[in-house]
Amino acid sequence: MAAFIPKVYQQQVLDSVETYFRACHEFPTASLTFHAVTERLWGKGQVYHALSGFPTDMPYFCLRVPTGGGKTWLAAKSVALVNTHLLRSEHSLVLWLTPSKAIREQTLKALKNGQHPYALALREAGDVTVLDLDEAKSVTRATLESSTTVIVTTRQAFQVEDEESRKVYESNGALMHHFDNLNAMQRAELLNDGETMPYSLANVLRLRRPFVIVDEAHNSRTPLAFDTLTKFRPSGVMELTATPDMERTPSNVLHSVSAAELKAEEMIKLPVVLETEGNWQQCLADAIARRNELQQLAEEDLRHGGAYLRPVMLIQAEPRRQGIETLDVERVQRELIENHRIPTDEVVIATGDERGLEEIDSVYAKGIADEKCPVKFVITQRALAEGWDCPFAYVLVSMASLSSATAVEQLLGRILRQPDARQRTAKALNQSYAFVVSRNFAETAGALRDRLVAGAGFERKEIAEFVAAGRSEQGRLDLAAHAERVVVHPVVVKIPEKPDLKTVAKSIREKVNWDDKAGALTITKPLTMEDTAALTQAVTSESAKQVIAEAAEISRTSAIEFFQTPAEAGMRFAVPQLALWVQGELTLFDDAEVLEYPWTLSIYDAAPTSDDLSALGAWLKVSGGGEIDIDDASGKVVQRFMPDLQRDLNLTYRPEHWDEVKLTAWLCRNLPEATLTHAVKQAFVSGWLGNLLVQPGFTLARANQQKFLIRNRIEQRIRALHTAAIKTAYQETLFGDGREERVAVDSAHEFVFNPQAYAPVRDYDGRFGVFDFRKHYHSRMGDFDSKEEFECACQLDMLAQKGRIQYWIRNLVRREGSSFFLQKADGRFYPDFLCVLPGDVVLAVEYKGADRWNDAEDDRLIGGLWEEMSDGRCRFVMVKEKRWEWMEAKL
Repeated sequence: MAAFIPKVYQQQVLDSVETYFRACHEFPTASLTFHAVTERLWGKGQVYHALSGFPTDMPYFCLRVPTGGGKTWLAAKSVALVNTHLLRSEHSLVLWLTPSKAIREQTLKALKNGQHPYALALREAGDVTVLDLDEAKSVTRATLESSTTVIVTTRQAFQVEDEESRKVYESNGALMHHFDNLNAMQRAELLNDGETMPYSLANVLRLRRPFVIVDEAHNSRTPLAFDTLTKFRPSGVMELTATPDMERTPSNVLHSVSAAELKAEEMIKLPVVLETEGNWQQCLADAIARRNELQQLAEEDLRHGGAYLRPVMLIQAEPRRQGIETLDVERVQRELIENHRIPTDEVVIATGDERGLEEIDSVYAKGIADEKCPVKFVITQRALAEGWDCPFAYVLVSMASLSSATAVEQLLGRILRQPDARQRTAKALNQSYAFVVSRNFAETAGALRDRLVAGAGFERKEIAEFVAAGRSEQGRLDLAAHAERVVVHPVVVKIPEKPDLKTVAKSIREKVNWDDKAGALTITKPLTMEDTAALTQAVTSESAKQVIAEAAEISRTSAIEFFQTPAEAGMRFAVPQLALWVQGELTLFDDAEVLEYPWTLSIYDAAPTSDDLSALGAWLKVSGGGEIDIDDASGKVVQRFMPDLQRDLNLTYRPEHWDEVKLTAWLCRNLPEATLTHAVKQAFVSGWLGNLLVQPGFTLARANQQKFLIRNRIEQRIRALHTAAIKTAYQETLFGDGREERVAVDSAHEFVFNPQAYAPVRDYDGRFGVFDFRKHYHSRMGDFDSKEEFECACQLDMLAQKGRIQYWIRNLVRREGSSFFLQKADGRFYPDFLCVLPGDVVLAVEYKGADRWNDAEDDRLIGGLWEEMSDGRCRFVMVKEKRWEWMEAKL
């Protein structure tokens, strides 16, 4: 199996999770924690919603990841972060809840397969034991205390109404040893309410304070589901879903991944190219022709070194109805085999009665993706088996209307995944295809977009560009997708007789007006071919019919004027980047680690600071017995949940009594600093620990108990020393004498804005004013931090409309494919705006409020260096106090 390489957005999600877990120990309440972290990450703090029935300060958050984004891998990877940064415990108990038995089995199989990417991600938590619920009913205390234990089951498995589920709450002799030597506080927490017995798995969970992972969390928002979880006293809840609930029981969305990011990182095939056809046989024939074209491209790609690919078509047939002829599974199968001469072994049926895909999986090692498998067509009725995944699926054909939401959402998800998460040479192999039996393209396109938003987790504002017309004449009628960027000119014609509009459908009457006095018909909206045929029946003379037909043709062609953004027009937006000469090669400067600098740790720095001692002392104070909500002396809110949790974990996961050597070895293993040798790290950690242990009240037993916090404090100290070394090297390399020999802005290193991957965290919604932006690179625009920043954007667009700027873009922060940055010693500088000037010169514009001007000196220095080294290809300006003339001076 090929090594799994995380995508940039996946690492960003994990960074957000780590930031949140660290902050849980920093702020006194869950509400403050969530607001502060979302403000830190996205520039705007979000309101925290506590879960009903749970402690109000329990860590609870949601990761929003669209279909195809790798939710399960992210969940597995997060377990190590739970242990290290939230629980500060070497081991933990994780309750992993899936939406169905099929997904449970798929998840268990992957997590227990040591070579699977999910299992490898999970193993970063150290020793791990993966159990199903039946195995968990006899789990030993030794297993829980020597490994991170992950119990994978369905949410329904804990509902008391089910006889099998009740065993979770019944006493079990195999679990009695878990309850030996409990103190009074622990025994008081056990449930014995007639429903839950003392020696039950439910009480084992209560003692161990499991961290709960909820997969497809939008399916689990009922009061019963939440009430069930409260019984286990979770240490926290992490939800993963494409479509979080934001209304009834709102989720706390910590990080939201967009479909544009998945597209930019080659995870999904977009756009979905849609064609509609009223005749079902022709629709199927068109889809087969498309699949055959894709097959030829795949074979060509293989000849040139690409990976094996056999495009698969999914066909959604209609249900069989007694006494009514439908396009059911058997009829579609006959059409394929008899009229299109498709070999029978290339067609498989996957319905509730016929489980052809399961047979395929049992015969071929890689299932339908196996090179020996001949299948090219899968016929289903409502939906495929949950958990079935095949990136080879490229074409969806729907014989039924798109109103069957669940089936269509699920089938759309099947065709979106990009094989090997890597784009192919041929553009057509990086798109998905949908063919629908319908005579109304615009209505079908709207329904398809609705399904992508509701089921796949796409954002409404990005969806327009991700459903494209396969035929240009159909695309012109898709006005809803381009409502803000299209002008429909009315078509006025005189006809020799008054049309009888009462005879046509209301939908057609709404598109036309009749002026009796002028004897003229005005067509206000495009008329489809079907509309035209119906409207011509409202007149009797052939001449009138001819005039209407010609006017209708104009209404759906030349009367429609589209405004294309520069991205849609295919204009390239490339920005030269800073590069450094490193060992004779010009290397992109996107990480301060490429700087050459002397770096080691001095034993003289190996001592806890007063802040370290204060933090360790405060932790010990609260970890012993928790805190009240309001401190009587100060009146300040203090945290209760996290200290109580730490107390419970200390009672159940008793720290080993390591000597100083063993504790030093553990700290070294858990300090991920790749730039240091083990010997240097060991000497520093040993010195730091030795200096701690001579402080009054700091014993070896206490250090064992606090080892996770000690690890964090040492990590912060090493990071601070490392940053100081980098800053010195950064200053000397980029701004010292002779920098021309070390720094360059080279055309070989340039950032190219992805025309299909602009994904703001928040779109501008008009809160600072309304302006008709005509020269922005994309139709969407990221939000502004202030009204002055908005006014700066207006100035840029006005300069562009005068021809002084070709086009410009609102630069985004930390969004793959949409974020240009200049690397600094301690972070990255993302200019607010990038502009392409005549002659393809690039101007970077940063607006700074007067209150932040002095803090932006580093940004001005790196921006000025970028301009200086570009040989006239780049310009930079930082503006304050609406000094727009500073921008104009750069033009």
